[in-house]
Parts: sequence; structure tokens; C-alpha cells
Amino acid sequence: MMEKSAAHRRATRWERFKKNKRGYTSLRIFVVLFVLSLFSEFIANDRPLLVKFDGKYFFPVLKNYSELVFGGEFDINADYRDPYIINLIDEKGWMLRAPIQFSYNTINYALPSPAPSPPTWENLLGTDDRGRDVAARLLYGFRISVLFALALTVTSAFIGITLGAMQGYFGGVFDILFQRFIEVWSGMPSLFMLIILSSVVEPNFWWLLGITLLFSWMNLVSVTRAEFLRARNFEYVLAARAMGMGHSRIMFVHMLPNAMTSALSYVPFMLGGSITMLTSLDFLGFGLPSGSPSLGELLAQGKANLHAPWLGVSAFMILAVSLSLLVFTGEAARDAFDPRKSP
Repeated sequence: MMEKSAAHRRATRWERFKKNKRGYTSLRIFVVLFVLSLFSEFIANDRPLLVKFDGKYFFPVLKNYSELVFGGEFDINADYRDPYIINLIDEKGWMLRAPIQFSYNTINYALPSPAPSPPTWENLLGTDDRGRDVAARLLYGFRISVLFALALTVTSAFIGITLGAMQGYFGGVFDILFQRFIEVWSGMPSLFMLIILSSVVEPNFWWLLGITLLFSWMNLVSVTRAEFLRARNFEYVLAARAMGMGHSRIMFVHMLPNAMTSALSYVPFMLGGSITMLTSLDFLGFGLPSGSPSLGELLAQGKANLHAPWLGVSAFMILAVSLSLLVFTGEAARDAFDPRKSP
């Protein structure tokens, strides 16, 4: 009976979420954009998706081939933008290219004007100050930003919910001491600490994830702690203790599902905050390694090249749309889990 009741509540919340048209549509759009970015190599790449040469099929998007395979002269990776290689392939076959024929690090040496070059039919959103296609860098940058945000949000939520559950369940001296620690730790200037730590070593994706995790795990501690403090003396918890049930089972099997309703409504906002954090670090030059596709780096280039407005405007629009979609999704999730709006 309890399982049926829980399943009914989940279904009811999902129906309330779907009734919020703006939030539900925003979630669908964001998921579609993210799924498309996962296939960035098939959308924006300087290597063909498929090559038919001399009756055989090759997949350069998945594997490197020597130009000797296509009748070249040197045992090096084939450059499919080289007119020499293009002519060799066209003589005995054909190439199927990606919609955007540039990867995030491909430099276009045939620009009609010095880089940063304005939008053309070849580079629909123009190029940056190194001649790299802006559309390709936006696509790859959006993917790495969302993947970073997802990894940071999931890890932070796991740590924060676990520690908040322990605080609220055990209470007493453990709760008081840990709460004082959180107050001190949360009072530290996190952005400046991130900049200092990032300047010690050359950061990469995992290093940045670890650094930002030092401060982001506190977001859900207070919410989970409050729910566990409220539920620790409920009858079903006292009955479970009287039956000799272990603390971990009581916390994570019986109490946690009820406390998750408040925590889950914060997840979309945490995703947006994580994207903003990575963008800020990249903008200040303390983020991903140089050359990595980054929304923050494009914003920095737009600031340094005010005569090339397509740089800053493109990155700003991607950030504005992404964060707006996450905020609308978060508002719908908050309303869906609001007990005051239950039927």
C-alpha cells in the first residue's frame, strides 16, 4: 500500500510539472540541445563523416587514416581540407562532410578578412581572433559546460544530501560542530579561493571539478538537514528504531525519499550556477586549458575585440538561453514538489 501511495505521489508531481507549460517545454528544449551537443563530432568537424574511395568505405570521423590510403605521398594523417587530398578522393570516390566543416580547433586559413572575421556562408557565426569557427566552438563549449555542470551537481548533491542527512538524523554535538564548520567554510570568498587554487597548477576538467566541489557541496546540506530534523521523531522512524533497524537503513531507505522532494527542486538552479561558475573562471583565464572550447573564453575575446560583436553576442545568447531554460525548469520543479499545491 505504501509503495502504491509513493508511486501515486510521484505520478501526481510529474503531472503537475507537465502542466507548467513553460517549464516542461524548457526542459524538453534543453534536453534536445544537450543531446545534439553530445554528437558534436558529427555536426561540426573538419574530417568527413564518410569517405568512399576505390570501392571501399572509410569513417574518418571515428578513425585517423594515413594519406597513403588515398594515394598520397607521406605517411601522415590525411588533411581532408587540403586540396591535394580532396582531388585524390574525388578521382576515385566521394566524401560526406559534417554540416559545419570545422572542429573547435580548426583554423580557417582562407578567410576573406583578418581574424576575427565576420560571419560568412562558410563561417555562419564568424571566426575568433585565431581564425577558428565560432559556431563549432559554441557547440563544443556548450557540451563541456553542461557535462561539467552535471558532474558537479550530481557529486555535490550526493555529498550535501549525505552530510545533511547525518546532521539532521544524529543531531546533538555532531550537528552543532558540523554546523559551525559550515558557517566558517561558507564565509570564505569561494571565487577568490578558486582563482588562487587554479593558479597553483594548470587546471584541466577534473582538476576544476575537484576545486569547485570544495565549495559547492554545501548547497543542499541545510535543506536536507531541516527535513531530517523534522522527521527524526516521526512515528515510523521511532518504530524502526524500536525494531532494531540500522541507522543507515532508516536514513537512506525510509527518511531520504521524503526529504528528497525539497532537494530535487534545487537541482536545476545548481546546474545553472555550475555553468556560470565554469564560464566565470574561463572568462578570467583560470578555467580550462588554453585552446579548449569555452563559452567564457569567447566572452573574453568579445571583450578584447569590441570591433567583432559576433564573438560576445554569440556566447551571451547561448548562456542566456541555457540559463533561462534551467531557471524555467527549476520553477516548474519547485511548483511540482510544493506540498501546498497538492490536490
